[in-house]
Amino acid sequence: MGWILLNVLMLSRAVDPYPFILLNLMLSCVAAIQAPVIMMSQNRQEEKDRLRSLNDYKTNLKSEIIIEDLHHKIDQLLANQARLEETLHRLEKRQSPAKPAEMTKPAAPGSV
Repeated sequence: MGWILLNVLMLSRAVDPYPFILLNLMLSCVAAIQAPVIMMSQNRQEEKDRLRSLNDYKTNLKSEIIIEDLHHKIDQLLANQARLEETLHRLEKRQSPAKPAEMTKPAAPGSV
């Protein structure tokens, strides 16, 4: 804007009169330089994103392996618990009829 105002106000002594050819040339050069710089910046960002996604993949894979291992351990614990409960149930059944009669009766107050 400043370039245009300066050249409009100078009228006859303007460095770059109305069609502003010099301004267009400078802006075209800036655009020509900016395009490759932007492309290089995008390529660098793409490489960083690729490395970040690879790291995320490795982390997710490791987490999945750990979770599968924990799931397997929980399954083993549940199976062991079920087996122990079954064993306890069988032992309780086996001991239930063998209890002496005096152990099943409540003690009379003052008999102790």
